[in-house]
Amino acid sequence: MAIERLTYQSGFGNSFETEALADALPVGRNSPQRAPYGLYAEQFSGTAFTAPRADNRRSWLYRIRPAAMHRPFEPMHAGRIVSDFSGLASTPNQMRWNPLPMPQAPTDLVEGIVTMAGNGHPSAQTGGAAHLYAANRSMKDRSFYNADGEMLFVPQVGRHRFITELGILDAEPQEIVVIPRGMRFRLELPDGSARGYICENYGANFKLPDLGPIGSNGLANPRDFLTPVAAYEDIDGPHELVGKFMGKLWSAQMDHSPIDVVAWHGNCAPYKYDLRRFNAIGSISYDHPDPSIFLVLHSASDTPGVSNIDFVIFPPRTLAMQDTFRPPWFHRNVASEFMGLVHGAYDAKAEGFLPGGASLHNSMSGHGPDAETFEKASRADLSKPDVIKNTMAFMFETRLVWRPTAHAVGSAELQHEYYRCWQGLVKHFNPNQP
Repeated sequence: MAIERLTYQSGFGNSFETEALADALPVGRNSPQRAPYGLYAEQFSGTAFTAPRADNRRSWLYRIRPAAMHRPFEPMHAGRIVSDFSGLASTPNQMRWNPLPMPQAPTDLVEGIVTMAGNGHPSAQTGGAAHLYAANRSMKDRSFYNADGEMLFVPQVGRHRFITELGILDAEPQEIVVIPRGMRFRLELPDGSARGYICENYGANFKLPDLGPIGSNGLANPRDFLTPVAAYEDIDGPHELVGKFMGKLWSAQMDHSPIDVVAWHGNCAPYKYDLRRFNAIGSISYDHPDPSIFLVLHSASDTPGVSNIDFVIFPPRTLAMQDTFRPPWFHRNVASEFMGLVHGAYDAKAEGFLPGGASLHNSMSGHGPDAETFEKASRADLSKPDVIKNTMAFMFETRLVWRPTAHAVGSAELQHEYYRCWQGLVKHFNPNQP
């Protein structure tokens, strides 16, 4: 494998150019009559050709063989991956799950994905799915791509090495990786096992939110997003290409590795981001701001101001608000929240929400701090700030209802007594005492 001295290129949505062999990139032509080194030119489009220039995503790839070179696809068993969410009645109940157990049998990423909830459908290019995954085997002579949507990975256990067509992304817990729709890759596990979360986005590509009154800096800074430099494999031999298309899995045989892009340029590429670099914004006077101040990435919908999916994090931060209930308050939202915990503890729950676990609070279902957290925060000394550290929680928030899958509802990890965390809230009302 040939790899440049540099490992990553910096900047969200930038147009990059990178080559693993000197002069592999054509000059002045995207598709010359004869590409350097006998390579094939191939365009990889992540948006419609006519999308506005600021939103258009595409890259030109110069590869050893075109992506079209494979045997016909055959249907394969989808395992625990689900893309049709209409078969089960959705409940308004709050739901929470323990972490997904590590598999006992050898299991790679494709085999280890478990769909927990979803909405919309790939055919409509709207909505998405929330998955958990647990794997204990690297993908070998096998690659995967998803034609239904881009995939936002949130590692929770173990180092992850994403070998993609456009280069290598190494990630660890508290980092995220986004693989574009249709990009071929495989996941290797340097530590032997890994676990995490996936947000599969059927809608518009994730992008950075506008900052508005915040100004020119804050939240996730573009320079902290990293894209790989070109790296390639020139390997002949049996290889399986697994594709997700219209909610189903398909398998095709190849006689070579598809990781054979020697050079590329453009702005449609995989990327990673370290959540620990997020610049949190908060109140320094009173009241607890809406969680939109913790927005990292969002997928726009057809309604201005309303996202298809938001990716929000709750990182280490300092709370200094006065005469204010500092943890997240009790609330009901039109949006629906699928939440996970990568590291540490979440400040709105005293117990039960474990790293690797998940919770679901659907549209207009009441939720908020448990009884123990409420009593403690209501009596806290506010003369000093609360420094919240050693934590990293996140949320996949959507305007559509997250519809749980049959596996999620029937799994051994479901906490059937979750509702009890609010039953201990005491009635404090006294009409004679303001």
